[in-house]
Amino acid sequence: MALLIEDKKQIVAEVSDVAAKAFSVVVANYQGSSVEQLTQLRVEARKLGVTTRIVRNTLAKRALQDTQFNILNDDLVGPTILGFSTSEDDMGAAARLFEEFAKSNKAFELKAAAFDGKVYQGAEVSVIANLPNQEKALTMLASVLQAPISKLGRLITALKEKNESEAA
Repeated sequence: MALLIEDKKQIVAEVSDVAAKAFSVVVANYQGSSVEQLTQLRVEARKLGVTTRIVRNTLAKRALQDTQFNILNDDLVGPTILGFSTSEDDMGAAARLFEEFAKSNKAFELKAAAFDGKVYQGAEVSVIANLPNQEKALTMLASVLQAPISKLGRLITALKEKNESEAA
């Protein structure tokens, strides 16, 4: 089905708008995945705040042209689905979603991902997928900050016990 120029402009504008707000994007080859599988992927994506879009590569290149994700142009070849992480609380959501989906669907192939001006190819997408969400990052920070305080507390307790044993 041929797209009219107005339809193409609308698709480019929509994808460009999402890309401008996104923190990371993942590119995958969906060829061989069934409609039911892709529908399930989209359902999971909505739950995680990930925007997915199947778009012609020429339109995707135009949409990403003036964004930080224009570095993915070389990876926009063949059947392509884009996943945009738009939540500031979980910048690796799209990568994590696509990686999990690829494990259960062998036909689904991760091509690349972009985050913070860097391109991650194929298996390197797991670097982005392993980014902690906001809650996990705050927990990690709290444990790092707590460690010196708890060591100081143990030291003071040990000194107190030592002084008490010497006094007795």
